[in-house]
Formats: sequence, structure tokens, C-alpha cells
Amino acid sequence: MAISSNGHAASRTNGNGKLRGYSAWSLFQHGVSDAQWPRAWRGHDLADTYDVIIIGGGVHGLATAYYLAVNHGITNVAVLEKSYIGGGGSGRNTAILRSNYLTPEGVRFYDRSVKLYEHLAADLNFNVMFSQRGHMTLAHNDSSLRTMRWRAEVNKLQDVDSDVIDPGEVKKLVPHMDVSPYARYPILGALYHPPGGIVRHDAVVWGYARGADAHGVHIHQKTTVTGIDVDAGKVTGVQTDQGRVSAPVVVNCTAGWSTLISDMAGVEMPVQTFPLQAAVTEPVKPFLDTVVVSGTLHVYVSQTDRGELVFGASVDPFASYSIRGSLEFTEGLGGHVLELMPALSKMRLLRQWAGLCDMTPDYSPIMGPTGVEGFYVDVGWGTYGFKAGPVSGEAMADCIAHGRPPEIISAFGIERFAAGRLVGEKGAAAVGH
Repeated sequence: MAISSNGHAASRTNGNGKLRGYSAWSLFQHGVSDAQWPRAWRGHDLADTYDVIIIGGGVHGLATAYYLAVNHGITNVAVLEKSYIGGGGSGRNTAILRSNYLTPEGVRFYDRSVKLYEHLAADLNFNVMFSQRGHMTLAHNDSSLRTMRWRAEVNKLQDVDSDVIDPGEVKKLVPHMDVSPYARYPILGALYHPPGGIVRHDAVVWGYARGADAHGVHIHQKTTVTGIDVDAGKVTGVQTDQGRVSAPVVVNCTAGWSTLISDMAGVEMPVQTFPLQAAVTEPVKPFLDTVVVSGTLHVYVSQTDRGELVFGASVDPFASYSIRGSLEFTEGLGGHVLELMPALSKMRLLRQWAGLCDMTPDYSPIMGPTGVEGFYVDVGWGTYGFKAGPVSGEAMADCIAHGRPPEIISAFGIERFAAGRLVGEKGAAAVGH
């Protein structure tokens, strides 16, 4: 499907706002003819005023726009993206989904996101390729095993399916895993989370963009925000390289640049930005059904539907805005993966990349209103922002529509840092996935 930003929406709706699909025959006709595919979303001139301006055209910004329109009927919305839709963190992640976090607040939040992902393809009428293949976090020492049991009990109290399994069960799920007691990092057990899995990140972004556009949202690519106008403690609009636009509500849904945008409104964010690297191998016959994570080795691996193995690790140990890969990362990553699955030694890495992660002191996001009236933030997602896209969009839309945070994100307000009410998720979010 074309993803250009101009075209016509009428061909994609059935008259009642629902997105219309294509029959098998129409797909065949387009495939064998020179007929033009309808555009996935339209292009618009930048209006002088909107009810809501969302800065950031990734999954969080687009989901917020979509749920504002669908759940609250707020359609006079602009999404401003300095590059192309999904070109930031949404296009530079490994798209692993899970809800087996450590705090009750985190578990409830991410479980809602997994449930939204489960029927997202039907809601958007767009295949997001969600594969619930299970998520396994390995324990290599007694301390890790205690943490896994802690997380499992917290998950169960929130009705989330997670349990600690022994090395024999690990071997059944991943036959290529070295679970012998003679391994350098012996596997004592694992936290197994069946609802976890992987999704196609660009499909999610395109689906939300298409859905938001069908409900009247304006999506503006190649539009850079250069300033935010504040008068008497209230937001009045934004300055862009295309001109000034007025709006009583501005939402910061950026990653990597969240502090820069918040500074424009005079709001300081306790956020540091770190690169996160990942790599992918040549495709091979599918053999790995489960996402495998090792916090001790700071590595995780999953296999795509095309057969490639996707590897990732924790964030780089220094703050930076660089998105270049490094040989040091590749060497360390390769060694750690082979500690777990020695049989992969002959596989070839095809490419590696990096994205930018905004880390908060407690490894939890910052969501909701700020000290500037009309200025909202949905930032600080660290290494786990993509899995939270649907629930974040739903919750932020509710927050904007009603002027107060819903209960599901009430613990993530910026005021928690001054009050000392941190939501410590480092024990469940220290590896970059």
C-alpha cells in the first residue's frame, strides 16, 4: 500500500466513518494492472488554527490523534512530524510486546496495551501482524530468580499470565538453548509470559495514520516545530517552519527530542537521551517461536516471520544523540547471544541500527498535564515505548478530552518526581526491549 501523504479518503470509508477493506478480486486487479493504489492518508495545507496540535508522528502521536477522534469526537487535530510518519523511534525499535512488568501500575498499564493490540488489526482494518508467541526472561543467578518470582506474583495479582519455569521447560520451548549446568551463565529458570510477542512496527504506524486520517485528522509530514507560544501560563499555539498555528492544546509525543520540545514551553523534564542499538541476521528457517531475554547478559532475541533473527541489548552507557552503530556493540552482542545459543555461530549479521531513548530516573514514562495550561506530555519512554503506543494514545486522548489524567496513567505525572512518588520499573525494564 502506498504511504504517501496526499490523495483522497473517500475511497477508504463506507460512509459511516468505518475504514473499508479490499476484496480479494480488487487486490488481484491492482496487482496485475497499472491502476493506482488509493493514498493511505491525505495531504493538507496547514490550517491557521486547530483544537489540538500533536508534536510527533510516531505511534504515540498518531494513536492519540486516532483515539481523540474515535472515542471523543475531537477531529480538528493536527499531527506535526518533522520527518516522515514513523521515521523516529517508531521505525527504529524491535517491536516486542509484553506486560510482565514489576510494579502494579506498570503491569495494569501495559496489560491494557497488549489487549488493545490483540484486536487492533480489526479496529483499524489493517493487518499489524501481531504474533503472540510468548516472552521468556531468563534467570542466571539466585538474585535474578527471586526477581522473576516477584514479578510473577505481581503479574498474577493483576490477572496477567506469567509464571516461573524451570530449565527443562525452557529447553522444551527453545530447543537450541544451552541449559546445561556447565554453561558460563547457567539458566536456573525463567519468567514465561505467554501473551507477549512481536508486531510489525511500520504496519501499526500506517494503520493508525490511515485511521486518524479517515476521521478527519490532518497529518503534516516535513513540518518542524520551532517554538511553542505561551501567554500568561497558557499555550496559545506553535511556531513551525511552515508558519504559526494557534491551538489551546499542544501535546509533546516525541522521543529523543522530548526535552527540546518541552523547553520551548518552559517545562523542564528529568530526562536523559541514550542511543539503543539493535541488529538483524540473514533469514533462516523459523526455529525460534518465543522471544528470549537475558537481563544478566543484556541481550534479547526474536525471529521475524521472514526468518531473520532480531537482536538487541541495553542502552549505550553514555548519553548521546548519535544513531550510528558501533563495532563494540556488535562484538558484545554476538558473544552474549552465543552464550545462550551456540548453534547460531555460523549466522551472518546483515545490518545494525540505533534509535534514541529518553530515560527517566525511575524508568517509567511522564504522562499528562504540566504546569503550563494546555501543554501535555507523553514522553520518557526509554526502551519500551512502542509496546505502550495504543494504551498511551487512548489514555492521553481521555486526559485531553476531560482535562484530567485517567486512573491508568495517574501515577505517571511529572509531579511525582518532586513528591518522591517514583514508579520504579528498572527491575523489569533494564534491558532494551
